[in-house]
Amino acid sequence: MTDTALRAPAELKYAEELDWLESIDDGPKPFAWRLSPKMVRLFILGSERSDGLDRQIDQKWFGDRSFVERSIVTLASDRGLLLIGDPGTGKSWLAELLSAAISRNSTLVVQGTAGTTEDHIKYSWNISMVIAKGQSRESMIPSPIMTAMEQGVIGRFEELTRSTSDVQDALISILSEKYVSIPELDDDNVVFAKPGFSIIATANSRDRGVNDLSSALKRRFNFVRIPVVTNKRSEAEIVRFRTAELLRRHQIELELPPTLLDILLDSFADLRSAAAAATSDDEKLESALSTAEQIGVLEDAILHSQFFGDRTLRAETLAGSLVGSLARRAPEDLAILNKFWHGVVEPRSKDAGGDWPEFLEGGRAAIARLS
Repeated sequence: MTDTALRAPAELKYAEELDWLESIDDGPKPFAWRLSPKMVRLFILGSERSDGLDRQIDQKWFGDRSFVERSIVTLASDRGLLLIGDPGTGKSWLAELLSAAISRNSTLVVQGTAGTTEDHIKYSWNISMVIAKGQSRESMIPSPIMTAMEQGVIGRFEELTRSTSDVQDALISILSEKYVSIPELDDDNVVFAKPGFSIIATANSRDRGVNDLSSALKRRFNFVRIPVVTNKRSEAEIVRFRTAELLRRHQIELELPPTLLDILLDSFADLRSAAAAATSDDEKLESALSTAEQIGVLEDAILHSQFFGDRTLRAETLAGSLVGSLARRAPEDLAILNKFWHGVVEPRSKDAGGDWPEFLEGGRAAIARLS
């Protein structure tokens, strides 16, 4: 299954590891959890020598362990979990890992958009079956959230603040009463949540004001705010981890030079500092400059090197990918990048040398092509 899927969910990707952890887990488990809270944390954050395990468990989410622990404790209660933060902070990945470890199913997902309706979180009907046999439980199509209720597992709601207030309000009764009524049916017209059911929602802090959560819905969630990773070492670990996954998935044998990773990290750090010092939105890149976007820049550069280069990642290619990925508005973003290249990259190339001069020229050429 993992060989044929473009992107396997965490419970399939790490199935062997989850099976092993479950086999040695003797800790208390809330409800029908597949792993105990300690093992869930270990699966997500990786093992340490002090854990005394017979095998190494790799870290999969990089961030403060307190965020993971508070998320696990919330899900062990009867409250929903809301992961909130800037784009690219790993909210969805953490939600997927939590669902995989607790329920061995992270695919019961509702994606919040302006077009999401109440049917998407409750149920709809198979029209042909309704016409042929009438309304019944057989002709009903449960939503991913209702399926999670029936199975007593975790349901996920991505980008909660992107959905309208009517849809958000429909979650209130689910989180409070833990059941869904089906008024169209005379019998068997209530779906009760089984123990273990909960909802992990994510929200983009930059979407504040799009569809703000009501006070009633906020009270049904425990909030865990995921900050942007600013520690260079932690960010480097995340980028290396994701890049290694990318290389394995594409079966690419390509070395990531540490000097180029440093250039990428330093460039994003400098661009973030410039954005923080800007006095207006016109002086900021439209990009959130997140860790996820760094990974995207690196992925673009690696694939370009593999298919159109000599299978060696070079500073020139990295610079072109960075400019191409971040220059979303013309001429605003191009002007900001041009200023950055002249004010930061050019002096650094003179002082530091190494791969910086090639990075400087590659960026200049990319900006010129787009101008």
